[in-house]
Amino acid sequence: MAGLRRVNGKFSGVNPTVSCCRLRQVQSLLCAGGAATPDGILCSLGIDSRYNDGCTELAKYLFNGLYGRNQLNLEHAFEEFPEEMLDGEFFMYYLIYLSKYFCSDFIWSYTLLVCLPDVILLIKADCVHLYCNPMNYSYLLPYVSHWRNLHLYCMTKAEYEDEEAAEEFKISSFVTMVQDCYRIGVPFSSQGHFQTFDMFMVEKWPLIQAFALEGIGGGSFFTMRYKLMDMSEKLWQVYNRLDPVSLDNVLTEDLVYFEKQWSGFFSSMDLESHLSILELSEAQAGEAFRTYYSHGLISSNITDKSKSQQPFVLFGKHSSLEDLESYSFNFPSESHQVRNTGAKGSTAKHMILQCVAPKGPLACSRTYFFGSTHTPYLENPQKTGNQNTEQKKTEVLLLSQIYSAAVQAVLSGIKCYSCTSSAIKAKDVAENTFLMGLDSMNLSQYRSSLRSKCEFNIQAVNNTGRIIPLTDEGSRYVVKTASIIVHDIPDLQWSGGDLGSVVFSESFLESSINIQQKDGTVSSDSCYTILTTTVPRYACWLMESDVKQSEQAQHLTKKEEGTCLGTALTLADAAYVFSSSQLSTPEEGKIIFFSEGILFVHSQYGSITLSKDHIRTIKFFDPDSIGVASLFVEYESSLLPHLPFPLHSSDQCLVFALQPRSKSHRAFYSKVLSVWKKSESGLPLQMVEQLHLTWNQKNMHTRLQKLHDSQEPPVAKRRGSLKTSYSQLPEQDMFLQHFALSSIGQEPILFDHLGLLFPSAELRNPVKSQGDKVVITIITGLPGSHKKRLCDFLLQMSKECERWVVCEPSPESSDSFSASHLQKFLSGFLESQRGPGGKPRLLVLSPGYTDALDIIQAVLFHPDPVVQACFSIGAVTACVNPLASCMEHRFAFPKLLEQCSQGIVSTVVFTGLTAEQKHPLMQHVQQLVRSANPTAAFILAERGAVTRNEDVKLILSDSSFNEPQMLRARYVLFPGWCKGRFFSGSGSLVFTQQRVAFKQPLERPLFVTHCKALKSSLRPSPFKGNVYNVWGKVRFSDSEQLVEVSYNTVSGSLSIVHDQKLDPVTPGPKETNTSSFLIFDGVGLTEEGLKDWLRLCTKQRQTKKPKKTKYSLSLQEIKNIHLKRHSDPLPAGFFYNGYQYVDIFGEKRDIHPNMEEFIKEYITEANKEIELFNHQLELQGQSDLFDP
Repeated sequence: MAGLRRVNGKFSGVNPTVSCCRLRQVQSLLCAGGAATPDGILCSLGIDSRYNDGCTELAKYLFNGLYGRNQLNLEHAFEEFPEEMLDGEFFMYYLIYLSKYFCSDFIWSYTLLVCLPDVILLIKADCVHLYCNPMNYSYLLPYVSHWRNLHLYCMTKAEYEDEEAAEEFKISSFVTMVQDCYRIGVPFSSQGHFQTFDMFMVEKWPLIQAFALEGIGGGSFFTMRYKLMDMSEKLWQVYNRLDPVSLDNVLTEDLVYFEKQWSGFFSSMDLESHLSILELSEAQAGEAFRTYYSHGLISSNITDKSKSQQPFVLFGKHSSLEDLESYSFNFPSESHQVRNTGAKGSTAKHMILQCVAPKGPLACSRTYFFGSTHTPYLENPQKTGNQNTEQKKTEVLLLSQIYSAAVQAVLSGIKCYSCTSSAIKAKDVAENTFLMGLDSMNLSQYRSSLRSKCEFNIQAVNNTGRIIPLTDEGSRYVVKTASIIVHDIPDLQWSGGDLGSVVFSESFLESSINIQQKDGTVSSDSCYTILTTTVPRYACWLMESDVKQSEQAQHLTKKEEGTCLGTALTLADAAYVFSSSQLSTPEEGKIIFFSEGILFVHSQYGSITLSKDHIRTIKFFDPDSIGVASLFVEYESSLLPHLPFPLHSSDQCLVFALQPRSKSHRAFYSKVLSVWKKSESGLPLQMVEQLHLTWNQKNMHTRLQKLHDSQEPPVAKRRGSLKTSYSQLPEQDMFLQHFALSSIGQEPILFDHLGLLFPSAELRNPVKSQGDKVVITIITGLPGSHKKRLCDFLLQMSKECERWVVCEPSPESSDSFSASHLQKFLSGFLESQRGPGGKPRLLVLSPGYTDALDIIQAVLFHPDPVVQACFSIGAVTACVNPLASCMEHRFAFPKLLEQCSQGIVSTVVFTGLTAEQKHPLMQHVQQLVRSANPTAAFILAERGAVTRNEDVKLILSDSSFNEPQMLRARYVLFPGWCKGRFFSGSGSLVFTQQRVAFKQPLERPLFVTHCKALKSSLRPSPFKGNVYNVWGKVRFSDSEQLVEVSYNTVSGSLSIVHDQKLDPVTPGPKETNTSSFLIFDGVGLTEEGLKDWLRLCTKQRQTKKPKKTKYSLSLQEIKNIHLKRHSDPLPAGFFYNGYQYVDIFGEKRDIHPNMEEFIKEYITEANKEIELFNHQLELQGQSDLFDP
């Protein structure tokens, strides 16, 4: 599926589909509402949270693998150092020291230990705040670029060099993240290390302590302002939900270790001879399983006390129900051996065993046997004259037949459960299948006695190995174990008593997808996969009598004539034997071709002889020189007594696989083929093509071919040591594709899309013609992205050959997108286009900060089905101007990435810095957009000027939106989109738009000056009062013509052009008056503040002068009055000595004695002039810019 990237057969760490799905699962915890639901979940990594385990676990979940790779246990590494030493130069040198000793790659170790943990994450219900540094930015970007409504706080490398500024930026970013929260959740504990939640321990986190700093912090204690809540247990339930990446981890890691334990068991058992195996005890046989489980529990640190499974190995009669219930894997039995656990103390005929993963969901149980069920055919009917066709009933055969019925019961129960999700129905089906299986093998006498002793069960097991109820909502996305036990089987044929029990279980995972049919009904499509299917379902070890019979059959190779197989044609060479039986797995042995038959020698089954008297047909299929050659032997029922029970199949067919370029393959062509083709051989050989094979035969050949491929280097170096690995099973690819969709959620898939979503369809089929539908081309872009100019260029280049209609946001409408407005436009468009004429095309321009998916859903899910059926989306193009993409640092404008979404947008047009490809801002924005949409085509078009015909074809494509890879990406990234139910959400930063109308002209120089001054007035976060875009139509005082102006504050781009009407008809409201208007968008704008700014762009209005008073006079005015009147006559009793004024008492002063009168006279004269000026202003009647 889209976004499921594999490297060498494994998922790579970066998986945007799963990353988005996991984020949605975490965000779902915030949607319940109420006092118990936090406003956000805080995750701080590294030293900022004192390396908190819970935060690290959440980061490992969201950034799969990034924080789980070669991690050191830093919690204990720093316990011996004081807190003040954990920061600064000592800390840096200590990390470098650790990296040298614990990691081979020094650079990666340094980045891992120092840079990567510098992350703060605040997850809210519909947005995410992420702080990181320039060093770990490139590591995190592939994971987070698909997250919706991402607020990224990250400095540039140059800014980050100032350590003090970098720390202040981190703290201020954290303060901004939490500013609109009240309750904050914290993942305090990890699943393996539970801790009692203590908010005062959180208060000790360095990041939380820094919140209290004055100036750059919040100015108070964090726990006094916010209520902290522990979200650990709720998050654990989320972590246990399987998705394609966690399933891949189960398959490539957990399952590999699990299979190794079974391989270890088989290796130890194969070391035993038919004599020494009698001394084998239950403790010895189960050593591998017991060690695997107990050692795993020691390292798991799981405190959950819920029920779990345990491993066991029990022999023969010691496998009763009572023995099973009292068994403890810590105290296995040394006294119960193969030689003494059978009926009446005889040799055991079978063993039951179970292996359980200690820290994972995998478990399976099997029943294996001591002794063979068949007798090799050695008689020559030409000499003896008779042919034994009845199989001798033995205890091993009886138990094998009951076990086979149990296997069929479990598999049918799994199939029923995957279709119905009902454990009750699955139990009924399984029990009925078991009883029918007994009847089919002529064991009806056991039906009544075993009906009450057959117990079938299905359990859900989470990722830590704990059993959870099937009724839990989370059980849908976890591994399940289906098991059956047939206990205390009575001996109805021999000595009486009980034979013990047989058990069988498999771990499986189901997948269910809801499909909406064409008539609107919703049905379910289900499938399942058995994870432990590679563990052999049947195994046996030869006892002394079996070995003797096998050796007797092998003596046939030394006889030249008179044998039931004729003359030996080849030596013993390697080959595989396989059948369609549910008990059969491909088994390797030695094959010897005879003139009249085949001898196959196997380490567990012993010798198998196939005489011409038992063979009905032989088909030989050899596809090519590098493929496996398959020899299909269809046999008569008379062969059954001489064929091992696990090879019995309903189609009575065996296949022998000859590996390409092997000795057996060459010998068959050189020595066998010519003999078998002769009529006297009596072997009906057919050389066939694949089309002549039955379905079972094709399936068996595919399985054998996969087995061969898995053993070819370099794959053989990576696979497990069982006979084949899970990933090589032919049916698993389809399941993984199915599960990739079902794990996203239960939103339905349209029936028409199924063929494009699964690999069985030909993905390169041409997209169906749109017929008579109107093709819609959508162009998105932020304000300042020049999307309108791109639209104009497209119209000019294509108007001669096609008729275009443009739908663009109305100046009167707000900047927020209205789905109903667009849908009304589409309805009106259809009405206006009825009649003769060519089919028009529609070009839709999105409003500024609009999510592209909102437009898609509004078009595709018009409430009127007639209108809905008349339109089809051809392509979606995003315009991106790097100069107008970031508000500060790397903090992008809202909806930048949403307008470039993978699965929606097929082309991204860069409209700025096109001549400077090496510009840091250009490289940053291109890296960001490429990460968000790896499949989009990039086009360079300065200011929207597209000149290449190839680029125009991409933008105006009729089919790119409906291509298979785009469709798959939409389903996995936007669940519910096909029904218009995907909620795009909004970020914490809300942009507002204000429209201001006026009639007076503006002064061009003043307008230009004040526009350019807006950039210097931009405030940092939280950006309140910032104006980012100005657009509108105004008149300037130097011209009567209306002009269109646009200004982008961040880029500093100012455009002033004459208002020109475009040729294409643009339905919608038009400007009906001559008033000017400007539309401002920004954060926290007020109408009065914008009006005051606009008044600065006009001729400054003369205002009335206030009257002067004694106290309003300036010092300069007083000095001027004195200078003018200082020579005026003095009053009686004063004289002037040339320097100062002196009275009759000799007191001297610098100011004229009549200065007060001079001031009064000055004020009187000045106020008369002011009154005259004010009166003249009133007569002029000067109006305000916004007067009606």
